[in-house]
Amino acid sequence: MTDLAVRIAYRGDGFSGSQIQPGLRTVEGTLLSSLVRVTELDPEDIGLRLASRTDKGVNATGNVASFESGGMEPDQLLKALNSIYDGVLCTAYTHVDDSFLPRHADMRTYEYVMKSAGMDLGLAEDCLAVFRGKHDFSGFCKSEGKDTVIDLVRADARVEDDVLVLTFEADHFLWNMIRRITSTVMRVASGRIPLSRAEEGMAGGWSNFGLAPAEGLTLTDVFYEGLEFIPSPDPALRVRRADGLYRAHLDGRFYKSL
Repeated sequence: MTDLAVRIAYRGDGFSGSQIQPGLRTVEGTLLSSLVRVTELDPEDIGLRLASRTDKGVNATGNVASFESGGMEPDQLLKALNSIYDGVLCTAYTHVDDSFLPRHADMRTYEYVMKSAGMDLGLAEDCLAVFRGKHDFSGFCKSEGKDTVIDLVRADARVEDDVLVLTFEADHFLWNMIRRITSTVMRVASGRIPLSRAEEGMAGGWSNFGLAPAEGLTLTDVFYEGLEFIPSPDPALRVRRADGLYRAHLDGRFYKSL
C-alpha cells in the first residue's frame, strides 16, 4: 500500500543517480534503506517510487517519493528519516492513496545555473525561444523509445549575481534533454556558434552541441494539481539550512578575497 508522498532534496554529487543500481550509492537505495530502518517494514512492502529520475551529479530540492509509512505519524517519520540523514532530506509530505503514481505529475521545474561571465543574456533568451513550445526534441535527448514530442511551456533566463539561471517547465522531460539544450544555449550565449545553428539543429532533428555538466542542474519542483504538501516542522531542517548558508557565506568571502 501507498499512503504518503514526500518531497525530498539531495546534492547529486554524492550519488550515482537516483535509481537503484546494484553496488552503487543512489538516492532511491539510500532512502529505501532509511525507510526500512525507521518503519521496520520489508523493502517490498514499502513500495518506494520516485517522481523523477535524476542522473549522477544532478541535484534536487523538489523531487517526490511515495511509499507505505507503516502507520507512523508523518511528522515523526520525517523527523526520524532526517535524523538518520545520509544525503537525502525529507522536507514536506502529503497523504495519498494507492492510486497515486508520483511519475504522473502535472508539471516539473528544473533550473540550470552557470557562470554569467562571457554570457550574453539576450542571446541566451533568443536561443531558449527556439526550444520553447511544443516540438519534437528527438535531436536533443536520448529517447529510449519514448515519444519525443514535448510541450516546453517555460524556458527562460535571468542573471543573479555572478550566475546565469535557466528555468525549464514541462509535464515531463526526456533523458539528457535539458543538458543538451543548455549546452546549446551556452554556445550561443558565449558567441561560439550563431543562433542559426541552434535553429537549424532544432528544425533538422539533430544536435552536436554537447552535454552541459550535470552539477549545474537542479530539479526544483514536481507539481500535482489538487495536492498540497505540508512542510515538515522538524527544527533540524532549519538548523541544517542555516548551517549550509553559513558555510556558503564563508566560502564566498574566502573566494572573493583572492
